[in-house]
Amino acid sequence: MPTTAVITGANGGIGRALCSVFKAAGHRVVALDVQEGECECDHFVPVDLQKLCLEESYRDDFLDRLRAELPPEGLHALINNAAVQRLGATGQITLADWRETLDVNLTAPFLLIQGLLGELERAGGSVVNIASVHAKATKPGFVSYATSKAALVGLTHSLAVDLGARVRVNAVCPAAVATPMLKAGFEGKDQQWRDLARMHPLGRIAEPEEVARAALFLASPQAAFVSGTALDLDGGISHRLHDPV
Repeated sequence: MPTTAVITGANGGIGRALCSVFKAAGHRVVALDVQEGECECDHFVPVDLQKLCLEESYRDDFLDRLRAELPPEGLHALINNAAVQRLGATGQITLADWRETLDVNLTAPFLLIQGLLGELERAGGSVVNIASVHAKATKPGFVSYATSKAALVGLTHSLAVDLGARVRVNAVCPAAVATPMLKAGFEGKDQQWRDLARMHPLGRIAEPEEVARAALFLASPQAAFVSGTALDLDGGISHRLHDPV
């Protein structure tokens, strides 16, 4: 009997890798994003995650549509991957950007876990939140994003304690990942790309599939005694001082 995984942000670079890796591992994949794209999935359910946070009727209707795609045995893995990143210094952040960041990156994962709790419990399921290295170390201009990811790790810890043996909850905290979006930002900037890679003690940037495989492990029976963990998938960068040598 195949297991079922729900993956948010399915059309982004990490999202597509998550869908491919979970599907290759034998999961039935239900993909969520604003609109259908190129991710590998068995079913696609469109969702606006900020609207999910703001409108109860929309949330209820969406959860009904999503539950209709789940088997009677429930939901085995919920991967909260969707995120927005609005950059700006403290004095420049608009309230709209702040709210959108917290809604999509923090409140939506909580509401999905809460709304699918019965299905997760029925399957003895697992939640994996895709957080970020910015949860523990950040840089100027990332105030709203870093705050949301730190809070997502806090949510991971709290839910692991609150849900106990019923549902395991973990997080992955990637550093730089070679997604199409990141690569596009460095187009024509080969030296800056090499410099970014060298900032990581492992000397390179992560591949999306590496994030996906970490999430797959945390959602698997091989991690049956792992809950409340925020796994640093950062090539060691969060432990490196950047003072001039």
